[in-house]
This record gives sequence, C-alpha cells and structure tokens, in this order.
Amino acid sequence: MNKSVSAKLLSSAFLVSLVATGCESLPSSGTGAASSGMVVDTTDTATAIEADTTGGKVFKVKYDANELKNDPLINSVDITATKLPNIPTPTVSVSDVNYIATVLIPKTRINPNDQLDVSLLDDFIDEISPNARHYPPNFNSKSDLYYAKEKLKELEQWLRPFAEDENASYEVLLRAAKLNGMGRNLDLGSDFAVRGSTFIAKAIDRQPESAEANFIYGMMLSEGGGFREGKKYLLKAASQSYKEAEQSLAQAELLNDNRSAALSRLKTLQKKHPNDATIAKQIEIVEAGKYYIWDLPVTK
Repeated sequence: MNKSVSAKLLSSAFLVSLVATGCESLPSSGTGAASSGMVVDTTDTATAIEADTTGGKVFKVKYDANELKNDPLINSVDITATKLPNIPTPTVSVSDVNYIATVLIPKTRINPNDQLDVSLLDDFIDEISPNARHYPPNFNSKSDLYYAKEKLKELEQWLRPFAEDENASYEVLLRAAKLNGMGRNLDLGSDFAVRGSTFIAKAIDRQPESAEANFIYGMMLSEGGGFREGKKYLLKAASQSYKEAEQSLAQAELLNDNRSAALSRLKTLQKKHPNDATIAKQIEIVEAGKYYIWDLPVTK
C-alpha cells in the first residue's frame, strides 16, 4: 500500500534530527509537488520528508541492516569503555582533597550586609604566614618563594581598593595589613611597608582592644626597627595572652641588644607552653648568639 505524506506536517525538530544523521537524498515525485510544496509517495518500509524546499530534495529515514553494516559510526569503538590494542590506557587518581571553608566578611563598617568572599585569600594567608609573617622569610625552595611573591601581589592588588575605602571594615583592613606586612618581609618594595602600617593603624582605630591588630602593628614596628614604638602594642596583645606577641617582644629585645631579657621572656613563656617546639628552638637560637628567633627550619 502506498501513502502520500506531506512534509509540512512534520516538526522542525524531527527534520533537524534527520539532517544530523546524514540521511540519503532521494528524488522527489512530480505528482502533487506544486500544490503541497513537496508531497512524496513512499512505501511502508520508508518515510520521506522535505528537507530542502529550494533544492527539491527528500531524505530517507529508515535503513535496513545491510545498509548500516559498513557505517563507521555504527561500528566505532567506545574508547571510554574499551582498551585500544597497543595503546596504553592512562589512569588518573585524586588524593588529598581539601575543602576551603567559605568566609564572608563585611566590606564596610556601615553596611554589614554588603559582604566580601575572602575564602581563597584567608587560605593563602594561612598557607604562607609561617614562612613570611616574620623577618627573615623562610621557604623550602626558590619556586615556593616565587609563588608566594606572585600570589601575594595578585591578592593584595585585588583587596587594596576595599581597604582604601574610607569606610573599610576592620576585617578588610586586618587582612590588607597582613598581606602588605608579608610583602615587606618578601622585599616587594617600600610601598608594602607604608600600606601595611596605614591599614593596621586604621584597623586598631576600628577595634582598639583587638589583640591580633595590636600584635601585628607592634610586630611591624619592632621588626622594622621601631622597638620603643612597637613595644606598647605588643604588651597590649601579650596582656590578652597572645603568645606570639610575647615571642615578638623577645625578638625586639634581642634586636635591641638585650639578650638576657629576650632569653628570660622566652623561658617564662616556655613554662606556660612546655610542649611548644618552636619556643624551644627559639631559646636555642638566642643561646647560640644569633639574632633572629624566627629563622627556623621550614617543616611541611
């Protein structure tokens, strides 16, 4: 039995799917072509539709097994499921997966709901602080040092506009101060020292009793040669049991040629923290006649 099928009754989606398969072009029937645009007589085993009204072509959409047996797509190999002969199959494994906690801080002190995502920034600060927080910086390799410098410059440039806002939040200023302070230690230029001092002074203005802000300011001043100016900030942080402030006070006394006071302070601190290996190493440094208690071997 023959059928007469009008191409106008078929959806455009079906037409596109047929064109994508590379359907075979068949000659069109002249009967009825003028009245219907393209009406084609076909058999029950095949259906034809109009695919190109300008060219007058129709396409075959049903094939038997003999027509498909040599089709390269039908006979192709799924390389995701099958090993190819004489070709090594690569293997990939993932280990030591770490998740970074999301950290949001207010951009300004006037609108706490306007927040900044500092997740990657905080992760970077935590990563390199043991190596660059104090002077002299200490890295395992030159490549680690290079990475720290380049990444720090990139992140500092991103954060700076928020810190320079006249209404910058304490949280933004504190992080900007940390970055610039480490930039100074990494010898990235005097601008880092100036910005670091400016940002931490503003942070203390926001939160005068902050142990961390007072420690950072005191550390920057004392390690930069301002022992007397930095001492009052370090003492304020130490009065709140900020351990690192006590260590920085010892460093300041050591650089001010008061070795006995530095050693006494570290030994007193060791009694409070008997299991702290860093303090023990710092005592050894002072007893050996050296001057930089943070010049410690880097451990991973």
